[in-house]
Amino acid sequence: MDQEEQDRALPIANVGRIMKQILPPSAKISKEGRQLMQECVTEFISFVTGEASDKCHKENRKTVNGDDICWALSSLGFDNYAEAIGRYLYKYRQAEREKMNQNRLDTTKQKYEEGSSATKTQKQTQIRAPPPLGSRVTDKVENPPAINQSG
Repeated sequence: MDQEEQDRALPIANVGRIMKQILPPSAKISKEGRQLMQECVTEFISFVTGEASDKCHKENRKTVNGDDICWALSSLGFDNYAEAIGRYLYKYRQAEREKMNQNRLDTTKQKYEEGSSATKTQKQTQIRAPPPLGSRVTDKVENPPAINQSG
């Protein structure tokens, strides 16, 4: 594999980890086995993506989406993969919608709570009683009336 191919390939450590997940714990994978699988999965991804990209180009679209990948898998004869990916895509989109709805609810709840605490603060400020009349500076009389001290 030349440098350009190596740059676009999946990291070999990731390929090895995926391979080990399906094998018994005591199984070993040779370096040659990992490299061969790395080349195979890279070629497979390129093949499917190229087919999906051609479809998008014909439809004057620039973005390849999950539906395009499912279509490409099916058109290339990988119907079992297309069905499995289609089910995954449906569940993924459903989970994303639920997450988005939950975020909206959380944001709305947060705004409501912030609004409630601001309203409480305003009410507390508004409820304060004014100071007694006699203690106001503006209520001082400059010339107090004479007090009759005769009794």
